Amino acid sequence: MPVLFAALSAVASPADAQTYPVKTVRIIVPFPAGAGADTTTRLFAPKLAEALGQQFIVDNRAGAAGNIGAQAAARAAPDGYTLLIAPASLASSPSLYKNLGFDLARDFDGVALLAAAPFVLAVHPSVPAKSVRELIALAKAHPGRLTFASTGVGGTNHLAAELFKSMARIDILHVPYKGTATAIPDLIGGQVAMMFTSTVSSLPHVRAGRLRALGITSAKRSLAAKELPTIAESGLPGYESGTWFALLAPAGTPREILTRVNTTIAKIAQMPEIRDRLLARGAEPLGGTPGEVEAFVRSEIAKLGKIIRASGLRAE
Repeated sequence: MPVLFAALSAVASPADAQTYPVKTVRIIVPFPAGAGADTTTRLFAPKLAEALGQQFIVDNRAGAAGNIGAQAAARAAPDGYTLLIAPASLASSPSLYKNLGFDLARDFDGVALLAAAPFVLAVHPSVPAKSVRELIALAKAHPGRLTFASTGVGGTNHLAAELFKSMARIDILHVPYKGTATAIPDLIGGQVAMMFTSTVSSLPHVRAGRLRALGITSAKRSLAAKELPTIAESGLPGYESGTWFALLAPAGTPREILTRVNTTIAKIAQMPEIRDRLLARGAEPLGGTPGEVEAFVRSEIAKLGKIIRASGLRAE
């Protein structure tokens, strides 16, 4: 009986949920400091601490494309004191890697969708295309000749390009880089023709004339780049892609705790200072209930998996 009592006591009760949190909450970020997942989390963490009265600390657990940190979070107690920031790239892991040690859909409950950010389809000015339609026509006229950069095989901007390639039925050549810092200079220099990249990394060069932006990957025009048409409206109907950041908790975390954090984040996301800082990074706050977060993550796993299988991609 004492053993059974101890096991039951290890799980938070509804009464615990009403007083949550009573100690520091750890948010595991499965990428290094400075990455998009990290900077987004650090926007929300201090505001969560102010609202809920306990520290929310960021614990960077980088490695294996985010899988090390996600595995650590999946193994944590489902008591609300360990959370995971899951960027869109984690939704591609089930289709790229074997033996992950966690299941993003099964091993986590949804907490909140923090933000989403579209990509800009940017081309070198020497590319004779002023619109998405013209780019598709150019690629069809010269199959295998146009090159596109990415920040690595299976990354979200690579998959955005693969989806574009598939939907447009064109043959373009992938040139993977180790990050934006090496890809953008080659795009500006004309070593590669095009790239799906963030508004932050592309728009300064677009406005300086070093790159040309053809469209944005979101379903509707972005507040970060109101002048840009969506790819869907400018030549490829139904196209939508981008990156996002979801806050998750180990499966079995009391629903009352999930709801408490969710409603707090919803209030934080409406603060002008938070919205402005997200917008400066090309992102916009999202929303949704914990259940809607879970459904969204499952749909993204399926969507990215379909792209990966159709493209025959394998992790390097």
